[in-house]
Amino acid sequence: MLLASVSTAVYSNRKMDELQDVQLTEIKPLLTSKNARNFQDFDCQEHDIETPHGVLHVTMRGVPKGNRPVILTYHDIGLNHKSCFNTLFNYEDMQEITQHFAVVHVDAPGQQEGAPPFPSGYHYPTMDELAEMLPSVMTQLKVNSVIGIGVGAGAYVLTRFALNNPSLVEGLVLINVDPCAEGWIDWAASKLSGWTSNLVDIVMAHHFSTEELTENQELIQTYRLHIAQDINQDNLALFCGSYQYRRDLEIERPIVGLNEDTVNTLTCPALLVVGDTSPAVEAVVECNSRLNPTKTTLLKMADCGGLPQVVQPGKLAEAFKYFVQGMGYMPSAGMTRLARSRTTSSSSITSMESSRSRNNISSLLEGNAAAGSLDSQVAPQTMEVSC
Repeated sequence: MLLASVSTAVYSNRKMDELQDVQLTEIKPLLTSKNARNFQDFDCQEHDIETPHGVLHVTMRGVPKGNRPVILTYHDIGLNHKSCFNTLFNYEDMQEITQHFAVVHVDAPGQQEGAPPFPSGYHYPTMDELAEMLPSVMTQLKVNSVIGIGVGAGAYVLTRFALNNPSLVEGLVLINVDPCAEGWIDWAASKLSGWTSNLVDIVMAHHFSTEELTENQELIQTYRLHIAQDINQDNLALFCGSYQYRRDLEIERPIVGLNEDTVNTLTCPALLVVGDTSPAVEAVVECNSRLNPTKTTLLKMADCGGLPQVVQPGKLAEAFKYFVQGMGYMPSAGMTRLARSRTTSSSSITSMESSRSRNNISSLLEGNAAAGSLDSQVAPQTMEVSC
């Protein structure tokens, strides 16, 4: 077990020197020899769904709850829904949340466990086409709206889906999202010859920093073996190629009161998440700079690399709970595993999307007394988080 320390600070854009700090502590479980590569599903139903661009394999937990959205996940390259999300969704605090929401895990074509190879000459969907497949999933499963959780390539797909279908997406949690057309694969492909022989190394460099690759041997070995042995390598190469040739999302930060209704950007609340040693830090910061600051929160996790949902599931579950509370769901859910005290902080800048969300976060920080002072500010609030 590892003890993770979280220090959080809220400050106004106009008063950068007035910091309110709180230390949050939690016990953080990492992969052990007992649960390595144990990405089990529990109480799930699997579906193969026809879409305009081929069949999608999806896994559903629970049933839709009235008019509430469904949590829809989309994994990164080299992973499937099990290896990307089950550590998070099997975590105790996350199960408290999923009592209130059904969950739909989407596996990109050919990436699910035991997937057969595609026939010779198969045209793998582009990233845009992967996004176009999701409305068919919602129709088939009778889902009216979603809260998306995506990682890397999956975060890109969900962002594109939300841009194309804003009425279907109530909120997005985007981990390691890159809005740009050119990313790590372009660089890696120019340095390494041949897709198949170096594919595992390329994908590992996408997920993990040099520091992680040398220091967290158990985690690295677990995911290296998973990527090399559990994912069909030809199918993976096709998915990587689709991600490599993605288009720029062409999103632009709106100017409040000027072009909010005309600029191309997300209209739903968004929580951007990245580990402070992740290879995706610059890309996530770039994405944050293009989104509406009144609807976007950037959470940067200290002592965490490319898989925050695996390394710090408890802290991500806590952040997700306050995110959905900010959207008006789960109002009675209380804080868990948190202790308040004073400390210093240094990390990322974030913008809260609404007074409700600011109230929840400020309650987390300093109790209800902080809420009034936050809401009294006219400018969008920024929050500095290190966890």
